[in-house]
Amino acid sequence: MAAAREAADAAGVGLFVDARTDVYLSGAPGDRLAEVEERARIYADAGADGLFVPGLPDLDAIARLAGGPLPLNVMAGPGAPPVAELAAAGVARVSVGSAIAQSAYAAAARAAAELLAGGTYDTLADGLDYGALNTALAGR
Repeated sequence: MAAAREAADAAGVGLFVDARTDVYLSGAPGDRLAEVEERARIYADAGADGLFVPGLPDLDAIARLAGGPLPLNVMAGPGAPPVAELAAAGVARVSVGSAIAQSAYAAAARAAAELLAGGTYDTLADGLDYGALNTALAGR
């Protein structure tokens, strides 16, 4: 990480180094919050610009980590606090990771199962029409 920061700085490249730690995703035993805090200090010393902690469990831990030494990025999803609460806790960036794609694949699987099992397609009723899709993809 330090080498990447040094190389980017030497080349004049505006590189944002977002240090990720999967301590909460790994299910590792022990004081995970203390582990992440220690890693954050090490990452900051190495030149990281942000800390990404997917799987962070609760708003108190989020607020504690958002206090520094790096801006905090979290992955949100079902059951996570709303964006406004995350922002109030000091979160710099909220990601949903692959959750939107996973949700789309789940809808495709439900539609395929319905079509194969009963020959019907009611699951497709909530889809976006071509006009809405084209507008969304055109950025208008």
